[in-house]
Amino acid sequence: MDRAFYISEIDEKIFARIDGKSYKKGCPLPLDELRYLHVLHKDLSGKTLEGELICNVKIAEPLIDIFTKLYAENYPIEKIRLIDEYDADDELSMRDNNSSCFNFRYVSFTNRISLHGYGLAVDINPLYNPYIKTVDGKKIIAPDNSADFEDRTKNFPYKITEDDLCCKLFAAHGFIWGGNCWDDEKDYQHFFIERTN
Repeated sequence: MDRAFYISEIDEKIFARIDGKSYKKGCPLPLDELRYLHVLHKDLSGKTLEGELICNVKIAEPLIDIFTKLYAENYPIEKIRLIDEYDADDELSMRDNNSSCFNFRYVSFTNRISLHGYGLAVDINPLYNPYIKTVDGKKIIAPDNSADFEDRTKNFPYKITEDDLCCKLFAAHGFIWGGNCWDDEKDYQHFFIERTN
């Protein structure tokens, strides 16, 4: 099983898949600060699937450890595909419940580069764990097909809670969960490491 979980540098073949998509012009990271991860995961039925992520080299080893343990404990993750399969469109990826990491883009409603743009944030089962924020008096829920999962008192598949294994493993590696760290927004899918430089 360990050979199915591995880290590699971004070679020409991988770069061809991300060039002009998640790795866009203006990306602040050189390729040698990114890593490709191959993992296994299980969906809700227990079926084993292959997954791919690209992340910052700083979190590559922790992510391999996290995903290895999630797989061993049968923690359900529906999809882990490079966001480039969705032409780096975050909304399309989230709507399809795809878990992902690196994507050079800006924080919604700002001109700040997202931590995803630095490969320091991971979204897990995003359809069932939406981003919720009020902007100019209007509630924004992303992805836009996830309104049924806004109420966190309900039980449903793929739901992330503070005391579940996913949160505990990310926290053990120093990640912050977007589900409980801000007063004015919730990002239940989002785990991140703060930039240090």
